[in-house]
Amino acid sequence: MFEKFSRSWELVKASASVIRSDKELLLFPVFSGIAAMILIATFAVPFFSLELFAKGNEVLAGILGFIFYFCMFSITFFFNSALVGAALIRLEGGDPTLADGFGAARARIGAILGYAAIAATVGLLLSALKNKDNNILVRMVASGMGVAWTLATFLVVPVLVAEDLGPIEALKKSVALLKRTWGENAIGNVGIGTVFGLLMVLAIIASVVLVFGAAAVSPKLAILVGVLAILAIVMLGIVQSALSGIYSAALYRYATDGAAPAGFEGTSIATAFSPKR
Repeated sequence: MFEKFSRSWELVKASASVIRSDKELLLFPVFSGIAAMILIATFAVPFFSLELFAKGNEVLAGILGFIFYFCMFSITFFFNSALVGAALIRLEGGDPTLADGFGAARARIGAILGYAAIAATVGLLLSALKNKDNNILVRMVASGMGVAWTLATFLVVPVLVAEDLGPIEALKKSVALLKRTWGENAIGNVGIGTVFGLLMVLAIIASVVLVFGAAAVSPKLAILVGVLAILAIVMLGIVQSALSGIYSAALYRYATDGAAPAGFEGTSIATAFSPKR
């Protein structure tokens, strides 16, 4: 377990080196988060109204749910594509700007929306299977399918950005990269999630302790400390999202070129796509 954590930490540091070179990459997750919050606020009233006045109307709920999933995935994939597009430029020795990233995403907007529609359909089906009214076996199967979907689609966004393929072809390419190679294509994503999960838990614990300590001194101080703690936790989420996008770009570049990108030479990415034995 310690070895896996160490390897994950190596990937975190390698991905972080890209952010140090291009700090503006952090802005893509920020824009994505802002757009997502606006979307959630927009759908809050329709969902609340549906819950109050249309209980039992599965068709209406399904349509509204699909629209929400589609819009959310469109936002997520668009900004992820912009991040990956900029990261690929950096990994190839360039000096990307925000405009470069957004340009890469806009150039593939049709494919991004198509993939968002596919992901929305899958997300809605998995959500229905995970419904608390289903038995535990169905929910377990749905969870397993969710993990398989995450692994199979891990490289879809980099493929969409870097290659002139449609969403279905990009999905097939992502699956092919997973099938024809062995190793831990998700070690970076899961590892980064593990590292930041631990950091998030520590941050929350520290925040609670500091807020209670500040409350003993002054209510206003407690509010200030609480706001700062929330901002720190949000920042952790932003950094995690950026690092995950950068890692997917680096892994895609290694999987297609066979050479670890600059900064990743000594990490476990060199064994993430080892040939099957």
